[in-house]
Amino acid sequence: MTSAGLRLRPLIVALVVLALSLALGVLVGAAGISPRGIALALLDRLPFVSLDSGLSPVEQNLLFQLRVPRVLLAAVVGGLLAIAGAGYQGVFRNPMADPYLLGAAAGAGLTVTMIVVFLGGDARLVPVAAFAGAVGGVFLAYALGNTAGRGGGTATLVLAGVAVTSFLTALQTFVQQLKVDELQRIYSWILGDVGGGWEQIWLIAPYAVVSSAVMLLHGRLLDVLSVGDEEATSLGLRAARARFIVLLAASLATASAVAVSGLIAFVGIVVPHVVRRLAGWSYRVVLPLSFVGGAAFLELADLVARTVLAPAELPIGVVTAFVGAPFFVVVLRLTKRVDT
Repeated sequence: MTSAGLRLRPLIVALVVLALSLALGVLVGAAGISPRGIALALLDRLPFVSLDSGLSPVEQNLLFQLRVPRVLLAAVVGGLLAIAGAGYQGVFRNPMADPYLLGAAAGAGLTVTMIVVFLGGDARLVPVAAFAGAVGGVFLAYALGNTAGRGGGTATLVLAGVAVTSFLTALQTFVQQLKVDELQRIYSWILGDVGGGWEQIWLIAPYAVVSSAVMLLHGRLLDVLSVGDEEATSLGLRAARARFIVLLAASLATASAVAVSGLIAFVGIVVPHVVRRLAGWSYRVVLPLSFVGGAAFLELADLVARTVLAPAELPIGVVTAFVGAPFFVVVLRLTKRVDT
């Protein structure tokens, strides 16, 4: 089988898994809606198709105004977090790098919390503020890592990211205490929520497309960078410029996800690591598979979150933590050398 065929097969498998998870997300929920009715209602939305689903107006609204956008938003957010994690890991040549370990998510969380507390959560400012916070968080981690010592490598950078994350999280806690009446709203956001609806999908769509496209186009360059900056430079690649572009794109993806879903941890480290174990280390494969796998992972996590305690809902961040925390311990044990 050709190399292209070897890359295509895992992508097809991942797309099938994603399609099944999306179907489950639409068909299963706290409200009992006929699966046949759901299928007919979805087909009825296709051009030149007219079918009677038999669903009541209330069921139609529940399906198309709540369940379908929630399923799509979970997939987009999961894909963004996973491809951002893969991008950070490629930039820093470290499989432990993650939006939450490098301060990106914490920075975005702080700035969005400030928007909620001081400006009432203006939807127009949230993505911009989240992006500024994400880039600022990574920049602080990078600056602190360099200050700590040039010999520390990417392991030092990750440790600096942990310190920056702790500091920014403390600042976020301080800011949210300034407006006690917004605590419930902020805590709900911190624990993760993908029930924002169509408005949230359209809000992050441009950012999601741009950030994902940039990282996917840099897959080959990340493969070259993985062998070292000197070798990359000898091949005519401007390593610093490529890293900076991917870093900005990964931060934009993280910020977009955080802006509409809150803080959902572990997706950015669990999914890329599984992808590498199953499909190899080439970023031309890892990046697209991470997006598709992240979409499926978070969709299934959201399905668990909204059904395991039905009619009540479990925060989606709790579900990803239940899966991600033990997985993170396993990754630590399997990773023989963090710095490369």
